[in-house]
Amino acid sequence: QVQLVESGGGLVQPGGSLRLSCAVPGFTSEYYAIGWFCRAPGKGREGVSFISSADGSTEYADSVKGRFTISRDIAKNTVHLQMNSLKPEDTAVYYCAASQRPGTPTVGWRYDYWGQGTQVTVSS
Repeated sequence: QVQLVESGGGLVQPGGSLRLSCAVPGFTSEYYAIGWFCRAPGKGREGVSFISSADGSTEYADSVKGRFTISRDIAKNTVHLQMNSLKPEDTAVYYCAASQRPGTPTVGWRYDYWGQGTQVTVSS
């Protein structure tokens, strides 16, 4: 059974930073893309950022462009999400997901495996 493990969530003040990590066994050999999604209280799941395992190309939701950066560490089978200039509206549970479908999808239904999530709370 595939197991994705997120880490790095926590409580941070507005304007602060966090770095989320997702351990993805078989990252480049098993999956076409890794995505980060979030679910805020009372809201549906939203796509945040996505990265191709083949060439490292990235996609971002408009709400995080210029603030978040997704990256990959191929040697460690890990994908990171650097979150800067955090806002209270970024508060959510963040999930990483892996896709076995060609391309770099930006919608959740095209992802096949999911982690358990890590809580990010932005509050003063």
